[in-house]
Amino acid sequence: MAKKSAIEKNKRRAKLVKRYAAKRAALKAMARDESLPDEERFMALLKLSELPRNSAPARLRNRCEVTGRPRGYYRRFRMSRIALRELASAGQVPGVTKSSW
Repeated sequence: MAKKSAIEKNKRRAKLVKRYAAKRAALKAMARDESLPDEERFMALLKLSELPRNSAPARLRNRCEVTGRPRGYYRRFRMSRIALRELASAGQVPGVTKSSW
């Protein structure tokens, strides 16, 4: 089990990412738009840099929903490899069976 503080920090970051997503996307679009004057584009970049750092999606960490483990993460199941193996062996993950040949 991961540290509770790390899990909570990631949840706070996820909330910030969600809250600022539209604003961040609009400012990025303005900064990339070459039809706008350079001053406006530069101002958009300055406003973008004033947003909280934790509102950037790149600062989110994929964590297991069950244990909070940050590594060995399967996006499809939103779980770590260890939790996935345990739940799949117990038959609690639909559509997943242990292979044998």
